Amino acid sequence: MKQALTSVSPNFNCAGACKRVGVFFILALAGMTNNSFAGVLVAPTVVFLSSDSRTGRMTLQNLDDKPQEVTVFFSFGIPAADSLGDVTVRLQDSAVTDTQSCLEWIKAFPRRLILPPNASQVVRFVANPPRELPDGEYWARVVIKAQEANPNIPKSTGEDQITTRLNMVMQTAIMLKYRNGNVFCELKLEGASARFADGQVEVLVDTKNIGNASYLGILNCQVVDADGREVARRDVQLAVYRELRRRVQIPLPAGDFTRPYKVNLEISGKGRTDIAAADMLYGNDLTFSAAVE
Repeated sequence: MKQALTSVSPNFNCAGACKRVGVFFILALAGMTNNSFAGVLVAPTVVFLSSDSRTGRMTLQNLDDKPQEVTVFFSFGIPAADSLGDVTVRLQDSAVTDTQSCLEWIKAFPRRLILPPNASQVVRFVANPPRELPDGEYWARVVIKAQEANPNIPKSTGEDQITTRLNMVMQTAIMLKYRNGNVFCELKLEGASARFADGQVEVLVDTKNIGNASYLGILNCQVVDADGREVARRDVQLAVYRELRRRVQIPLPAGDFTRPYKVNLEISGKGRTDIAAADMLYGNDLTFSAAVE
């Protein structure tokens, strides 16, 4: 997932004719691999609700020595890829028309809070889905924004002096999933290719989820030579909500290997350690090979 860093122009306030005080604000939207940001720890990284259990919880912990102002709200966004196989998540806060969105009927309590230093707070979620909701999985992103509470603006020390303070506003988003009735995921391979590129093997895998719930798994890529010896391997997490093209780049080490090479690929839900086994929805496994061109 790509990261975006946006800075807002400094806002200067004049005190007298020449005395000025400035504040810089930086907003960072972080699609991070860990779940800690701006001194706030978020757990779990995925929230699961269902028709059998319509409530859930998330714990926020302030690891900083300063109080944090935290805001919790919802957006919609699922992993999508471009033609090159680069995966991103674009968040959408309004005018969401996706039939699998649960934005309109998910609530969080509390939605705004001050988290003291080294303190923790439980945020609870409640789902109130519409009646006659079709079976399937419904999605939203829980967005957590944190910044230092009531930062003090430093005073200028003399005429024509400018002082600044950096106020970091960090924002991250985790997935919330609501499962209704009979849910299943099944992955279909639409295509796979592999080629040499700049001293590495580049693999493109096209998949389609024909189930009514997201497929979460691991894509294992093993490069072998003509004698069947392993040259290199790389394993990456895979999340397919509908269709997804995924690019995997595998650096090649030096060695006495025999060409031609091929890539052995395996997709399986087994091996995911970031999600509790009780929450995993295991789909089918896929194994296939592609010649390296």
